[in-house]
Amino acid sequence: MPSMRALERLASWPTPTPTAAAEGKAGPCPPSATTTTTTSSSCSSSASASAKPAAAAEGNGSGARVYPLRDFPGREAAALGGAFRDNVRWLLKQWGGAASAVGGSSAWRALLSDDRTGAVVPIFAVEELVASSPAPLCYYCRWAGWSHHWVSKRKYHFIIPASAHWDHHLGADVLLGRNDHLLHGMIHSNGFGHLVMLRGRDGGSTVLSGCDIMDIWDRLCSVLRARAVSVVDFSQKRSLDLRLLLGVAYGETWFTRWGYCLAKGCFSVSTSTYAASMEALASLPVDYLRSRHVRRVVTIYRRLSNNPLVTVREFLRCLLDWKHREQPLSLPHVRACTRLQFMLPKPVMKRDRQQPCQRFEDVVDLLQCRWSKRRLLHAAEVVVDRLLEHGGGEMTRQAVRDAARGAIGDTGLLDFVIKSLGDTIVGNYIVRRLPNAETHLLHFSLEEFEEPALAPLDVEVGCTPSPPVVRWPSTVEVERDLRAVCQAMVEACSEAAQAVLDCKHWVKWWGLGDESDDQLRFFIKWQPKPSEAAVLIQPLPPGEIVVVPLHASMGELLVESEHALQDTYCFFEEFQAEALNGIAGEKWDPVMLGGAESGDTISVYGNGADMETELRCQGGPDLWEVRCVCGAQDDDGERMVACDACDVWQHTRCVGIADSEPVPPLFLCMLCGGALMAAGPSILEEALTLPEAK
Repeated sequence: MPSMRALERLASWPTPTPTAAAEGKAGPCPPSATTTTTTSSSCSSSASASAKPAAAAEGNGSGARVYPLRDFPGREAAALGGAFRDNVRWLLKQWGGAASAVGGSSAWRALLSDDRTGAVVPIFAVEELVASSPAPLCYYCRWAGWSHHWVSKRKYHFIIPASAHWDHHLGADVLLGRNDHLLHGMIHSNGFGHLVMLRGRDGGSTVLSGCDIMDIWDRLCSVLRARAVSVVDFSQKRSLDLRLLLGVAYGETWFTRWGYCLAKGCFSVSTSTYAASMEALASLPVDYLRSRHVRRVVTIYRRLSNNPLVTVREFLRCLLDWKHREQPLSLPHVRACTRLQFMLPKPVMKRDRQQPCQRFEDVVDLLQCRWSKRRLLHAAEVVVDRLLEHGGGEMTRQAVRDAARGAIGDTGLLDFVIKSLGDTIVGNYIVRRLPNAETHLLHFSLEEFEEPALAPLDVEVGCTPSPPVVRWPSTVEVERDLRAVCQAMVEACSEAAQAVLDCKHWVKWWGLGDESDDQLRFFIKWQPKPSEAAVLIQPLPPGEIVVVPLHASMGELLVESEHALQDTYCFFEEFQAEALNGIAGEKWDPVMLGGAESGDTISVYGNGADMETELRCQGGPDLWEVRCVCGAQDDDGERMVACDACDVWQHTRCVGIADSEPVPPLFLCMLCGGALMAAGPSILEEALTLPEAK
């Protein structure tokens, strides 16, 4: 039941013009998961249960069905056991009559009430008839690798509009024409769908977060028994690519939380390449990043978290965890260091700065070189050992270099360390570097290092000076550091980062959902005749789901198979089933005795498949071929160009055409261009001459 705050909010909503179906009572009972025929008792209980939210809506001036936000689409829908095409029709009947119908598309509306905040969120469902649609083919199916699927008769769009339009009654044409929705998901009548759009608080949502919207969409797909849903992951948050940030930090993307897995990568990036690239980025040493800002902040977070933070994954996890931490009442005390002076409050203690010096490991964090921190520290220790062997007295630069040359084979490393040593602390010694007054040559010497005593300032008697504390990083500073680390990571390992960013297509599979009940579920797959198979240019798609009771006969299964294909696909609108293959038995024999089990694939023969229609496959009737130099052999949604000689499509990025550049008026692939060049200059000149405009 909606809360009182939600009911008060409903009272201010405008009331739509009721239709004949909307004035009716509650819809029929859901197809039960345990029975195939509805009894009067189950109908009465279902009607009474669905009448409660309906009565709440009628009593508050709204004709829409009201659901609790975190229980949508309701407990009744959880008992649905049929195929998606039947389940979605049942749900829309529960919502009442269509609020609008324009150009073959009908729209329904329901309301979601949030008991916590009292907000009321509208959700729309639009049934789009493909035959009258301006865009009957689905390019999302092509991108997901489903271009060989049959074209479904209907598309069902589920939309939560932007917050500014919640008080408006939007028609089907307006809903499908806008691109600022908080949620836009579309499912074909065969159960395969796509998450087209999702916007959380960063996208303008004032009530629902991105996780709230994703939970609504995932529950809806699960209850309606969708078969698979794809998504093109462009998710960003404050200019950060989440599939790169979360993938490196946690080994999974944002959509992985809801069971989505990688379907395929663009530019022929395989699943193994994606996993290897992700591991290469995650195991990248932080000290390898050549960013002065990153080298500075990693030392700060190491001391604040008391964690070595060796790899990029550890550092990103620390930053993401720090972003959501609350500032403690007492900040951690740290040893004062010149690296942290910009973060310290006004000091109440001061040190003797007559001989300023820094620890060499802090100096290394600021250096940009090709050597690791471990090698730099080892070389510095070798130099100190040679100075100790000399008694700690003055040695010229050349003498130090010659003495350390035997232990350090890399002269470039040795010269770099000697140049960086000077008023620095290595171990328990200070390395001094001063010019000789007579020879004007640099001389190195050692001094024993002792922690300088703290000299108190003029303070009142009885006051205890407090040690310096580190200022707690703000959320803005943590996000700035996250962007810096991601940018440095991409620069350090650009190929692996590009491979991760090229993996955008993700999919979640629900499968058959074959529970232990008194129903049988089969995949019914059309078996073409030899003459029909010769016309088909793509592999056959997966079969359609058909649900029959346990006691169904072979004839009933044949009739249900024919009805499922006719009702779902444009290609089979006039199809007449004749026989089944993959199951034995006569017309009146029980299906259970035919040797087939629930979940098996059964072929169906028949006549009437429309081989002339253009609404056959989602890839369209044209015979197009993708054969790119990267290895891609299918449309992956990236920008492509076709060869004007062989009509083979290739990625513009792979052939050297930037996304900001227009496609040339004449383009030849490497094979055709090489063949023309081998044929001779005259033929090449004739081929490259554009025809004159008439």
